[in-house]
Parts: sequence; C-alpha cells; structure tokens
Amino acid sequence: MRFIFLVLFMLFLDIYVFQAVKYKSAGFTPEWKTTIHSIYWLLSGMAILFVFNGGNIPFFKMGKTMEILTRAFIFIFYFSKFFMVFFLLMDDIRRLFSFSFHKISGSEHFNPGRKEFMTNLSIIMGGLPLATLSYGIIRNSYRYKVYRPEILMDNLPQALDGLKIIQISDIHAGSFFFKEPIKNAIELINAEKPDLVFFTGDMVNSRADEMEPYMDIFSEIKARFGVFSVLGNHDYGDYHRWSSSVEKEANGIRFEAIQKEMGWDLLRNEHRLLDINGEKVAIIGIENMSALPQFHKYGDVSKATAGLPVTSLQLLLSHDPSYWQKGILNKHPEIDITFSGHTHGFQFGIEIPGIFRWSPSQYVYKQWAGLYEEDGQYLYVNRGLGFLGYPGRVGILPEITSMTLHAGRKPSDS
Repeated sequence: MRFIFLVLFMLFLDIYVFQAVKYKSAGFTPEWKTTIHSIYWLLSGMAILFVFNGGNIPFFKMGKTMEILTRAFIFIFYFSKFFMVFFLLMDDIRRLFSFSFHKISGSEHFNPGRKEFMTNLSIIMGGLPLATLSYGIIRNSYRYKVYRPEILMDNLPQALDGLKIIQISDIHAGSFFFKEPIKNAIELINAEKPDLVFFTGDMVNSRADEMEPYMDIFSEIKARFGVFSVLGNHDYGDYHRWSSSVEKEANGIRFEAIQKEMGWDLLRNEHRLLDINGEKVAIIGIENMSALPQFHKYGDVSKATAGLPVTSLQLLLSHDPSYWQKGILNKHPEIDITFSGHTHGFQFGIEIPGIFRWSPSQYVYKQWAGLYEEDGQYLYVNRGLGFLGYPGRVGILPEITSMTLHAGRKPSDS
C-alpha cells in the first residue's frame, strides 16, 4: 500500500512539473516539443516502474552499481521536482486569488496565465538540488578528508605526549559501488603512521557478506599498537529480513570472523589494557547504545570496564554520540575521550572552519561532528568514511580522523 501512495505522489509531481516543461517549450518547433516531452515522460515512467516493482525494471537486469545509481537518480529527480512544485504552487495560489478577486469585482481584465518569473524561479530552484546532489555523487563519494584535531590534556603523562590515534567510522560496505578509490583511504591512514586505529561501528548495512569484497583493502590498515573496533546499529543484522534466527546468528558469527581475519580486535562490552611507553592505556569498547528510543540498546559500560585497574589514559569506543551525555559524561569521569560516529554529518551541510557550520544532523544530535569538550571529558564524532542511502556527500566529506594527544602544552592549530 505504501508503494501505491508513493507512486501516486510521484505521479502528482510529474504532472505538476510537466506544466512548467510545457510552458517553457511552448515556443519550440513541434519536433523539439515532442522530443522534450517524450524524454520527460520516459524518465518519469521508468522511475515509477522501478519504484512500483520494488527496485526492478522488467526485462532489464541491473547490477549492484546500476541499482544504487538508479535509486540515487530517482531520489534526486523527484527531490528536485518537489522544489519546483513548491514555487509552481505559489504561483497557482496567486492565480487563484487573482481569479477570485476579478470574479467578485466583475473585472474582465483577468490573465490566468503563469508568470514567467515564477516559472523560471521554479526551474532554478529545482536545478539547484539536481546539480548539487549530482555533484555530491560524482565528486565527493570517495573524496576523503583527513581531519587533524589536537587535544591538550593536563593529566596526560609525558610518555604519551604525541600519541596519534586514527579513527574511521561508518564504512557501510554494502553501499560501495567502486572498490579502487577506497584504497586511497587506506593509503591516507597508513601515511599518518598511527599508534592506534579505532573503528567505531557500522561496517555494513545489514549483512556480514557485504564486507567480504573489501576485506583485502581494509586488512592493510597498520597501527603500532593495533586496530580496535566496535559494533554499530547496522552491524547486528536487525535491518534485514532473515529466514530464521539461526540464519541471523550465523551472520553474526561471520561478522566477527571477518574482523578477526582482517586483524581487527572487536570489543563487545570489554576492554584491552595496553602498555604504551611504560604507561597503562585502556581501550574500552561498548556495543551500540543510544539516547534515542528507536535504536536497540546492547551496550554495558560497567561490564566493559569491570576489573579495569587505574590507568594513565582511558579511551572509549561507542558508536552513537547521543549516549555520551546520557551515560558517560560525569557518570564515568575516568573516561578521558569517547570516539563515536553514526551521524554521517547527514552527508549534507555547510562547514566553514572557525566561522560557520550547519547540517540537518544538528536537529537530531547535539554532538554531530567534530570535537566536543565538557568538564574535562572529550567526545569526537567522526563524519563517516562511507555513505548510506544517498551515495554521495554535499559539504560534509568522508572523514579520516588523525587525532594527536598532547601533554601539558597548547596544541598548534591545524
């Protein structure tokens, strides 16, 4: 039923926008008008057919890449039409009021036609998301950016001064449609020569086997003291329809095996105690926890820290940043830095360093990207390495975090 309503809504947008297409093509030759109108309805018809058939077009077999790009095209196509309809609707409301006024006043000088300005404005406003979202796919999907936050910690021993931590998050391997560009991300990571590498969840969209084609790439990540990871909400298989609980359990077993085969140390409500330059450093990993009600709660900080001795530094991996204020801040003051991901920065926004930044993500998450500090505890929210749903990014680039810790001195700007 929901597909029927969606198709009807798409058809409504198609018909409404077609009024602008007809208006702008009115002065063309009959051949050109026929060509333009045919292309418009061919694209619209294929899009509706794709949605109505649950992601398939009859008699046309698509591979994974084509399916992802087709879904993206349809989203952009109709998102742009929605903007156009908004301004066309404003013009129609104006025409309705004008018609009503002239009808009541008995005036015979009523022009029911559309305003050229409003039609042009609707096309421009529809073209903006079409251009920017298309650019976000073509240019930004694999345009990795290295962020280099530096943290001054008064209680950090000199032996740990300069400790470098790489964080990546939200790979979403099931969304990738190219393999070769991902190697660039691994090269950027290894070029930083990290002491530690953290992965903060959402390796896949729903199934463990989505990661298998990329294991050889991600297994190349090197760190002096190891690569540590935790689970994100997508890694439990909760968003997939399994034929049985046994099949879902097998998926979980395979997921853990993949991480082990890549040389990653998966932390499931547990910790690792490292000796780094003679100092004890605790790496704590909890399963997915969120302050938002729609997500399952699997994490247990008390269990993860049980038996942990006094340490010089405690670093927590926790996928969802919303849990930091609810379950970590002030409740576990011994945890120095929490590393999270999850938000993707909504894959859309504006960031002008030191001046301005905005993303729809900020209306859901108070801490949605970058470094936060409160009462001497830190949270870093990674913008994600991959993408989900929309296979691109606009203004919020895929992130590799290269964090350096400093002992007792002011860090330089970066």
